Amino acid sequence: MARFAVTAARAEQAGFDGVEIHAAHGYLLSQFLSPLVNRRTDAWGGSLENRARMLLDVVRAVRAAVSPTFAVAVKLNSADFQRGGFDADDARQVIAMLDALGVDLVELSGGSYESPAMSGRPADERTRAREAYFLDLARDLVRTSPLPLMLTGGITRRDTADEVLASGVALIGMGTALAVTPDLPDRWRQGREAEQRLRPVTWSDKALAAAAGMALVRHQMRRIAGGRAPRPNTHPAYALACERRQQRQALRRYRAWLPAHTDLAAKKRAA
Repeated sequence: MARFAVTAARAEQAGFDGVEIHAAHGYLLSQFLSPLVNRRTDAWGGSLENRARMLLDVVRAVRAAVSPTFAVAVKLNSADFQRGGFDADDARQVIAMLDALGVDLVELSGGSYESPAMSGRPADERTRAREAYFLDLARDLVRTSPLPLMLTGGITRRDTADEVLASGVALIGMGTALAVTPDLPDRWRQGREAEQRLRPVTWSDKALAAAAGMALVRHQMRRIAGGRAPRPNTHPAYALACERRQQRQALRRYRAWLPAHTDLAAKKRAA
């Protein structure tokens, strides 16, 4: 919890306007929330109140570490799309819990690497027919939510964005669409749409396909950050291989950096 708080405080010091706590997609906080994954029998498992304890404590720590005007959002699964996992009713209750802690916004997503609905390959057939993968669930949750909701997941067309906003959702979130077409909002203002999409990942291994799909998105973002145009036809295997290589290089640099800085920190504590 302390690391979440320190990171948020440093983000504010660096000039950011807010942070989002990631409690979706099967990562750590999402694992605590899931009754399928969290089999603990202590105060951190069992009832939803116990399973949500880690997330709520993290939110409290972050909120206490930043100023009142600094935005704190939470990314939450509308559902895990796994039998016995976190579902929409759980999400509704957790949103109510977050309301009392000074959270400004909840972003709704869904799925995990085991059931990668967030990548457009959902387990629920209802979500395959359109871009906004979790719109049905968002419509249900927005009726009772005390907090503004943001919906993300496959939104690339203006008509889809308008439909999401008309449902009562306060904001739409886009990642992949902007990684392929960075000027998409300007195109919408001009009555135009995106002309390209990322090469689809059709691998049978769902977890590997989800990882490759996200590597494709990050590959485009790195190109944009380097002043180059996106390349939507990049092969998923190439993007995944490039990312793994970059991760290995970063790990080597970190391992070389760590001993000297660990010794320095120890000397400062001793002094």
